[in-house]
Amino acid sequence: MAGKLSKFFGAQDMTKGHPWLNLVQFSVPLLIGNLAQQLYNTVDSIVVGQYVGDTALAAVGASGPIFNLVLVLFIGVATGAGIMVSQYFGAKQREQLSKTVGCTLTLTLLASLVIMIAGPLLTGPLMTLQDTPPDIYAMACDYLNIIFIGCAGLAFYNIVAGILRGMGDSLMPLVFLLVACGLNIVLDIWFVSSGMGVAGAAWATIIAQAISAALCLWRLCRMRETLDVNLHTMKLNKKLVVQLVKLGLPAGLTQAVFSAAAIVVQSLTNSFGTSVIAVSTVVMRVDGFAMMPNFTFGTAMTTFAGQNVGAGRMDRVDQGTRDGMKMGLLTSAVLVGLILIFGEALMRMFTTTDTVIDLGVRMLRILAVGYVAMAVTQILSGVMRGAGDTMTPMWISLVTTVVIRVPIAYAMAYFTKSAAQPAGSPDSLFVSLLVAWVLGAAITTVFYKRGTWRGKAIVHEHGAKNEPHEAA
Repeated sequence: MAGKLSKFFGAQDMTKGHPWLNLVQFSVPLLIGNLAQQLYNTVDSIVVGQYVGDTALAAVGASGPIFNLVLVLFIGVATGAGIMVSQYFGAKQREQLSKTVGCTLTLTLLASLVIMIAGPLLTGPLMTLQDTPPDIYAMACDYLNIIFIGCAGLAFYNIVAGILRGMGDSLMPLVFLLVACGLNIVLDIWFVSSGMGVAGAAWATIIAQAISAALCLWRLCRMRETLDVNLHTMKLNKKLVVQLVKLGLPAGLTQAVFSAAAIVVQSLTNSFGTSVIAVSTVVMRVDGFAMMPNFTFGTAMTTFAGQNVGAGRMDRVDQGTRDGMKMGLLTSAVLVGLILIFGEALMRMFTTTDTVIDLGVRMLRILAVGYVAMAVTQILSGVMRGAGDTMTPMWISLVTTVVIRVPIAYAMAYFTKSAAQPAGSPDSLFVSLLVAWVLGAAITTVFYKRGTWRGKAIVHEHGAKNEPHEAA
């Protein structure tokens, strides 16, 4: 049985076979893994919300935008490495693949050390910058500082898992993540219920993440039939570092702007009070699960496009895009229906406060249709990134976040101020997000159809062959 699962979900050469089957085989374990990873922060929120209360729930939520801002180094490294690994794997260039992986591991270690040192120093000033309410300030700082201390586990899991997926292996990262996720749930309940509070949730998370990272590194080092991981390949190579930065910088900058914008929006959220912060925290946790299929199909399309661009099979890229779009839209439509039906039940998992639940359900209904739009954005952006064009998705993301979402949120809040709502309507937080998602899908579609991404492959620089494979 295990052998059959490994054959179906293991390392895949996505340059052969039916594109839709490649995507299904790759996406199913990846989706389960993404959902499991989302459980890390969600379990933290559920446990602290149930055992400590809405104030602690708000503290965990307030720390999120700042942590994401500091993680931009990892986002950039992971994106650049994923694109290069998938293209070199598709082009069957073992030496370049090995050097890329080794270089990535070294950069990950260096970036982890930087964040472990700089993160705690930035926590206080950034919490103050986003006007964190005094009643949650100390708890939010404690949670964030502990997460920073253990950031190496998060970094190595995500980056090494991305490398494995770039080579078509989405099964083993899933297995390791499920093990760590189960451990995280047990430790969360144990630490928080024993009186450690928000800090206990943070310690549970970093311990589980460290274990998943160690398992992924073990798996990578055993893939000797595909690549070599040793001290020689782990030396920093100037040319590869430049290529990694060139491909990963746009994604890193995008995430940096996202996180900076999130801090600005968090400041607006904080102005509505602790209850609305708690609502926003819960809604965004549910949103994380609802968005997972979109992110999954986007990642699958990046790997699929990267391998086939590396192999010179643009015909398969086009067919795979059509297949991926059908699957993505159908999945998103089903999710929207589930959110509309079970929204209240989802909210009650986090809190028993009726006002928080009622407002949260309304926010989920506002966002629901946006998940269909995000399916389009993620799939088409994934194709462009896989082909080597990371700049276009970056600019689209910057425009929709900075130029569209943030101004609309503040404008709506300003014009809806009243005696009953002195800070304005909390709806502004999510209506602005919905508008940004819909416009982002429209803009992404236009740039995808322009087709400039088709000439961005990197493997040709190292003599990649472009002879067509046997047709599926």
